[in-house]
Amino acid sequence: MNRKRAIYVLLMACLVIAIGLSFYFYKKAQVDRLEITKATEPDNLPSYHFALIGEEMDHDYWRLVGEGAKDAEKKYDVFVEYEGPRRSNPEEQLKLLDQAIKAKVDGIIVQALTEDFLPMINKAVYQGIPVITIDTDAPESLRTTYIGTDNYLAGQIAGKTLVEDKKGQATVGIITGSFTNAHHQLRVEGFKNVVADIEGVEIVEIEESNITQVIAEEKTYEMLKNHPEIDALYGTSALDGIGMVHAAESLNRSSSIYMISFDTLPENMELLEQGKVDVLIGQKPYEMGYRSIELMLDIVKGRSVEEVNHTDATVVSQKNLDNFIPQERDEP
Repeated sequence: MNRKRAIYVLLMACLVIAIGLSFYFYKKAQVDRLEITKATEPDNLPSYHFALIGEEMDHDYWRLVGEGAKDAEKKYDVFVEYEGPRRSNPEEQLKLLDQAIKAKVDGIIVQALTEDFLPMINKAVYQGIPVITIDTDAPESLRTTYIGTDNYLAGQIAGKTLVEDKKGQATVGIITGSFTNAHHQLRVEGFKNVVADIEGVEIVEIEESNITQVIAEEKTYEMLKNHPEIDALYGTSALDGIGMVHAAESLNRSSSIYMISFDTLPENMELLEQGKVDVLIGQKPYEMGYRSIELMLDIVKGRSVEEVNHTDATVVSQKNLDNFIPQERDEP
């Protein structure tokens, strides 16, 4: 009898526990449902929906742009939809721009890589959607403002730095990320206009890397084979510098070639610390992303903004490496 009684008591206890747990999970589900309902009610949604369209999602530079924008999203009453192709692809960017227009977002922030972006930007503005260009400008379009590096000035800074470091004597090869992308064109133009006045500096060849490390390495290798007299290389994209170093190393020429490239991303900084790259032109991608959201908020709220908002371009070398502070997740 005692055994049967114990089994009975155990079964009753299990039943009570089961009923209690069922009641607990029922109440929790009700609370969760209520919270979800509140979160999706119109009063709880962000007031503005902005689309940010970058160049390539797999690139550290654009990761920092996105982080800046998403950190601004946390501070302000906005939702930032950050999209872009995995690898640089202007046609895919244009499709994303068209999708943002059709979605009737409250504002669009886009990199205007080529002239094909002008009519799409104007289409957005005609439909009442303000547009900010970021990193690459389209001043001939109806965009409201630009946020990013002064790319022509950055090219000039690179040219002046090379002339100073090489004491006005250099035979230069240029690896540019793109012959057609506006910001790379400006970086080359600014550089060329500076060195054109220096009698001892000659540019012997310019090649395109298509903003890929592999092609940058291939083009640099061919350039150095065809022009063994080259003693300085200038790259206009973050990946150009890495490719230039690898090519020079494969020819056992890394120690004899002065190298200057763009962006203080981790791998480039490592090359600078190792003395394989002499100078990096630093940009402010995080600040671009963060400030683009603040500028768009000003625009949609009817506040005036400057037509151009330049972020700083800095020279980072062995001379000032100890004082360099990476701009990563630091609110501007």
